[in-house]
Amino acid sequence: MATLPTTGDDLDLVSFTVETQPSDTYKLDIEHNRVRGMTDEQDAVRQAIYLILNVERYAYPIYPRSYGSELTDLIGKPKDYAMSEIKRRISEALLQDDRITAVDSWEFETGRNWVLARFVAQTIFGEVEAEKEVAI
Repeated sequence: MATLPTTGDDLDLVSFTVETQPSDTYKLDIEHNRVRGMTDEQDAVRQAIYLILNVERYAYPIYPRSYGSELTDLIGKPKDYAMSEIKRRISEALLQDDRITAVDSWEFETGRNWVLARFVAQTIFGEVEAEKEVAI
């Protein structure tokens, strides 16, 4: 029976290798409301971004409290405030995923009751362009 090392001297005898796990997940066909096959790497991250931005944080007990974004309470807020909060909240939500390293290249378009945020998520698989329209 093997025992775990308990002191610094024992750790010298153990070597560790870090293994990157695949990001395989089910492929969502959003247009047809179906799951079709599997996807991984950049497509899986693109899908994760879509899901994070479209799940309201704290609204569904099935998701952990750190999952999703908080955007619905921006309704009725001034556009300047909403744009800065959208940037902060989306960045915070996406950076919970360890495959996403940064969120930048922000652009905003506004309408009477909405703000469209366009941005680039820097991921370990390359850049992913995304956008989210938020009612304000």
